Amino acid sequence: MMEVWVEKYRPKTLSEVVGNKEIVEKLQSYAKIKNMPHLIFAGPPGVGKTTCALALVKDLYGNDWGLNFMELNASDERGIDVVRKKIKDFARTSVIHGFKILFLDEADALTSDAQSALRRTMEKYSNNCRFILSCNYSSKIIEAIQSRCAVFRFNSIDEGELIAHLKDIAKKEGKHVTEDAYKDIAKISEGDMRKAINILQMATSVSKEVTRDDVYKVTGSAHPSDVKDMILKAIKGDFIESRKILDDIIAKQGVSGDEVLRAIHTTILDMPEINEQILLKIIDKIGEIDFRIVEGSSDRIQLEALLAYLAIAKEDKI
Repeated sequence: MMEVWVEKYRPKTLSEVVGNKEIVEKLQSYAKIKNMPHLIFAGPPGVGKTTCALALVKDLYGNDWGLNFMELNASDERGIDVVRKKIKDFARTSVIHGFKILFLDEADALTSDAQSALRRTMEKYSNNCRFILSCNYSSKIIEAIQSRCAVFRFNSIDEGELIAHLKDIAKKEGKHVTEDAYKDIAKISEGDMRKAINILQMATSVSKEVTRDDVYKVTGSAHPSDVKDMILKAIKGDFIESRKILDDIIAKQGVSGDEVLRAIHTTILDMPEINEQILLKIIDKIGEIDFRIVEGSSDRIQLEALLAYLAIAKEDKI
């Protein structure tokens, strides 16, 4: 059975964690003194919040970490009853040495009432249990909880560190990946290590030597060269040819409309051929098109409207 690489290569200790070095160093100091406050891990997906929580517990308790640890996903169990029963029962149970740790993933999904109940539980059983709350947006955690926790804000994984980790995984798996493919995986994943590893595993499962074409094929993303060609043709006033490329990207390559728009936004920012004043107006238009698509408009019609807008930009009439 094929193993999921994200879990297979999840760091077991804090010293193995990739990225966010300052945060890791602070957590290592907690593990060293065998004590810690309540914690909030805030940041985008795939940057190591859950990994750091698990690694911290393992550094604290070694092989016995499972006896002192409980993990809950607040998006699945988000009501006040969960706090009053499951969480409270775990928090108040005594331990022989040290304290227990409850990791609450996606804590920003908890209702206001549940967070208020959680605040009281954290306060009452702080000697017996420490809480680690993971969330994408710390602003959605009530102030009463934030004031009781040390807040760590995780950043997206640096491209160099991300690629180095991917290369290490590929080497261990005996897979061959081109340098351009690594760079494209890093670009598509946008600092999300979990997403990057999944892309790498998918790409290596369909090709013996992974190239950038394989990466875009398995992710359903538009190839930058096609997107750039489409944009250039539109700006030069050749709307019909530009539209044909859009047809190929959506119909033949199977790329979704929102992915095409995201690719246009990324590509157009790296095109020195476009006058800066026109670029500003185009970016503003892309934002408008994105809003329309999110609100339910036809992505095909909206993308064609954007290409028409780019064609008009040629004459600087926008």
